[in-house]
Amino acid sequence: MEVVRSKEFIADCSWGAKDLASMNGISTRLHWTKEPYKWHVNDGEEVFVVLDGKVEMFYRIGGAETSCILESGDIFYASVGTEHAAHPIGEARILVVEKEGSV
Repeated sequence: MEVVRSKEFIADCSWGAKDLASMNGISTRLHWTKEPYKWHVNDGEEVFVVLDGKVEMFYRIGGAETSCILESGDIFYASVGTEHAAHPIGEARILVVEKEGSV
């Protein structure tokens, strides 16, 4: 049993994470960042939940790049093959649920 105060979490470096749970091949991690993440495609599906702060999520559909602003409480679902890159606006804390070992 553990209580995690996500708004108090700060990692040693951007995109540093606290592992919260690993269940049946799915990992749940709390990330802290203040820097953009690289463009990538996960090895499976990904659920990306902004817990604190704002994130501009860039993604490509049919080769066309677009973005949306995610605020605290917003959820981004990346289906298999979705190329995306998260760019925080200031500091952000994000809950990520994805296949263990995914990029």
